Amino acid sequence: MTIVNHALTILFEDAEALVIDKPGGLPLDRPRAGGPSLEDRVDELRLGFQRSPWPVHRLDQDTSGCLLMARNPRALKRYSAAFEARQVAKVYYGVVAGLIAESSGTISLNLSKISSEKDGWRMIPARAGKAAVTHWRVIDRRDGLTLVEFRPETGRTHQIRVHAASGLGHALLGDPVYGRKLPGARTMLHAARLDVPREGKDAIHAVAPLPADFVALGFAVDSVP
Repeated sequence: MTIVNHALTILFEDAEALVIDKPGGLPLDRPRAGGPSLEDRVDELRLGFQRSPWPVHRLDQDTSGCLLMARNPRALKRYSAAFEARQVAKVYYGVVAGLIAESSGTISLNLSKISSEKDGWRMIPARAGKAAVTHWRVIDRRDGLTLVEFRPETGRTHQIRVHAASGLGHALLGDPVYGRKLPGARTMLHAARLDVPREGKDAIHAVAPLPADFVALGFAVDSVP
């Protein structure tokens, strides 16, 4: 998908942290083949501070929504530890390429990384893999698609994407690795909410509105619980 070089929307800001609404299709790191990335634009987010902020966690290139950034190394270390300790609450919305009959549930599938010269790397369910748990519930169904809310307990690479494909039986719409790539479309996953506790300070709360490509499919969310 094409990335428009528009201003980055700030969802939360204080002296040690930012949460931005990362556009879908914008990678965090500069691609080897060139092209736009968040790394090239962090100076836009200084907003008068001496340092440029830096991402605390990872979002896939296609994933839109809440991305926490730290303004200084001390904050980066604290927030990274909060993610590692599973103290951060995350809510995602994904468009699943199929109709899900059940209304809610929990997927617990351990994940391991595999790679081959032909297909590159990917994550697969494996008994000997790292524990991965995702709670989910259906928000809406229409035109053979299902809008699903995902609340991951763990933060494994590609966790929601694999859990959708292997746990729900249908991959996320547009997923080129675990489902089927669609021309001009991205993997339809959106980081809708982020809650980060902070000792001695108010917690960080950020909500990213449903992006235009979700809305174009007819989906809407009144609020993120």
